[in-house]
Amino acid sequence: MAAIGAAAAVGITAIATAYAQAKIGAAGIGALAEDDSLFGSVLILTALPETIVIFGLVVALIATGFI
Repeated sequence: MAAIGAAAAVGITAIATAYAQAKIGAAGIGALAEDDSLFGSVLILTALPETIVIFGLVVALIATGFI
């Protein structure tokens, strides 16, 4: 049962991250087409959803007893 929970934690967070990065990336490319000085902000905002997967991985590791 813990393995199913761990798989759900990683899978759902990965799907959420992919969705968020797709939306942020598309908007970021549009913003960069208008103003090149926004590159740093767009890069940070695109990488920020990666933390969601890391949290999911930590939850999975705790659920399976590795931590």
